[in-house]
Amino acid sequence: MLTDILHTTWQQLLQPYTPDQALIEDGFQTIISHYTAMHRHYHDLHHLQALLQLQHMYADHITDNEALSLAIYFHDVIYDVKQADNEEQSALAAGTFLRQTSYPAESIEKVMDFIRATKTHLNASGNTDLDYFLDFDLSILSASAADYIAYTQQIRKEYSIYPDELYKPGRKKVLAHFLALPAIYKTDLFREQRETLARQNMQEELKTLT
Repeated sequence: MLTDILHTTWQQLLQPYTPDQALIEDGFQTIISHYTAMHRHYHDLHHLQALLQLQHMYADHITDNEALSLAIYFHDVIYDVKQADNEEQSALAAGTFLRQTSYPAESIEKVMDFIRATKTHLNASGNTDLDYFLDFDLSILSASAADYIAYTQQIRKEYSIYPDELYKPGRKKVLAHFLALPAIYKTDLFREQRETLARQNMQEELKTLT
């Protein structure tokens, strides 16, 4: 079961930093309750698991897998399409929880910075772990055509409070932003394996937004 897998990984991450099993459980249940909220159709537990699976695949390329895993768990914990500060609020939620453990303060700041970076998907730090994290977060853009279409439908459901005349221009702006970048993906591996398909998927989506 998906929650069991996520729970086991969460336990393994936190147990070295606190003997307080109740704290670990409370933190996990908070994460589960947010990611299973009724308004989520893409940013849910499946998204969380997909990123963790990608991290496992590319673990040998990552320096601090622990911090990256924690960033994955918390990066969309706060998600409200009506708000513009979801990433900041998610980062603060991570910091508030992790400061209750003995997880190093410097590493907490790293986790929070990683989460904040998902707002712009820019990396000015030069940290290659962050490059991988941001590429993982955008991996859906290079999914198969069928999976990409399903993703666009899920995103539309999350923004169902907005009519097409508001949603479509906003979505087109997002796609145009990524397509105008010299490269969507930051790591060599993702660019080589996924860049072309990501651009094809987004170009096809643009045709549906006219």
